[in-house]
Amino acid sequence: MPPSDDSDVLDDSDVLDDSQVEVRPAPGPRRSTSDGSGPVRTRVAPSPTGDPHVGTAYMSLFNLAFTRQQGGQFVLRIEDTDRARFREDSEQQLYDTLGWLGLWWDEGPDVGGPFAPYRQSERLETYRPYVERLIESGHAYYCWCSKERLAKMRMVQEKTKQPTGYDRLCHGKTREERAALPGFTETPVVRMLVPDDVELSFDDVIRGKVSAPRPDDQVILKADGFPTYHLAVVVDDHEMGITHVVRGEEWISSTPKHILLYRWLGLKPPEWAHMPLLRNPDKSKISKRKNPAARLTWFREQGYVPEALVNFLALLAYPPQQDADGHDVEVFTFDEFSKSFDWGKVNPVGPIFDLKKLEWLNGVCIRSLDAGELASRLLPYLEEAGVLSGNPSLGELGRLEAVTALIQTRMALLTEAPALVGPFFVADDQLEIQPDARAQLRDDTPRVLDEAIRVLGDIDDHDKGLLGMDSGWNAAAIEAALRGALVSGLGMKPRVAFGPLRTAISGARVSPPLFESMQILGKTSTLNRLRMLRDSL
Repeated sequence: MPPSDDSDVLDDSDVLDDSQVEVRPAPGPRRSTSDGSGPVRTRVAPSPTGDPHVGTAYMSLFNLAFTRQQGGQFVLRIEDTDRARFREDSEQQLYDTLGWLGLWWDEGPDVGGPFAPYRQSERLETYRPYVERLIESGHAYYCWCSKERLAKMRMVQEKTKQPTGYDRLCHGKTREERAALPGFTETPVVRMLVPDDVELSFDDVIRGKVSAPRPDDQVILKADGFPTYHLAVVVDDHEMGITHVVRGEEWISSTPKHILLYRWLGLKPPEWAHMPLLRNPDKSKISKRKNPAARLTWFREQGYVPEALVNFLALLAYPPQQDADGHDVEVFTFDEFSKSFDWGKVNPVGPIFDLKKLEWLNGVCIRSLDAGELASRLLPYLEEAGVLSGNPSLGELGRLEAVTALIQTRMALLTEAPALVGPFFVADDQLEIQPDARAQLRDDTPRVLDEAIRVLGDIDDHDKGLLGMDSGWNAAAIEAALRGALVSGLGMKPRVAFGPLRTAISGARVSPPLFESMQILGKTSTLNRLRMLRDSL
């Protein structure tokens, strides 16, 4: 199986020249071409071994942008043969997170398709004929070495500074011959036999000619009968007609192994595109063990919107869009990204995962949303914080939309909403005055509150006009009354005059726009809150 998103590739790889191998027909019929004569087909093939990695979304985005541009099909395949690390809930998390981002697949375990099944664990009978063919042709062999022998062999190689890799003790031996030697186990694995004189390069649509280190004899079938990643990925990509394999650069060292298998089995390989790896600020590979932002679920938890994350992931390895005057445009949609997509523009240098840039993009996307749409996106965060129930009333939803319009420009993350929205949905006598807000109140606060209560009490809040939709209690009237009484009447600066009112209304030093907040709360609640703060002084 492939290494997890957190691990490094340990295996070297190599390529076999066409003149060195006998090309024979594949064990099964070829279902789709990858030579340009058929439609583009790409895939993402994550392992359900924990929370989905942000790299899965990153690879899916570039796969899908190219596929949609070409009018092809995008496949989601689950590579779940690593049973030791398999996690049952992980597959559903993949569906949820990729769906949340709008990176929808055309074929997969949940939606089906012409090449089902799309889980490797359900395809075990598919791989065995390929393994047998490789053994029959002499390109693979059984290995009965125990784990203990292999570990000791590697330790000696490392201690003596020799190249690490299998020493081929089992090659050319029968089971009986091998059983007579130390370090034998009854359940063999199958290894590919990598020739000594191999070409170590291949073409990549992003990087051009790529060279890779020489591989050792990679295990392709494990003792439990499950294929390793290196065999399964070749067989599945062939069987599913994948034309372009887009994956991280950590797979460069493994690609020659895969090319060998394609050639030995008489299959035409896909085109390769190895994306740059996402990096932490210290240039290390982004890892779920060291960076919470490596977890794809983390972004939703933190209040990022999917449009911003998709935009951000695209910018990590691709230049900004261009406007009519040739200026960079960093904010763009998936459709705009896909329409102009070009592999030649992908930057092969590993990008730094800059969360400050993502937060900026998130704020831009939040401000671009319709207030009603943004309010609906806030609901899960407000429910989790206990601000609203899971079944808010129509009145609560109407108030939420009005409040959302006030706070929309003041948020960079959706998780900031509960603190801003909460005061509008709490009983007046339950509003908490935060300690830092109370500490900044001045000696003249009682005078300010008394005057505000007086002038606001004179505003008529009865509904007027057609259908009673107009009221004297509105932001403009509130502002005029307070400025007249406090700024002009008491000769106070607005910041000083309105500070105690903000604290009374929201319980905090910083609040949504004051006069609009008072309008939404209504006259009764506004006066209640002003009086409660006054009485507490």
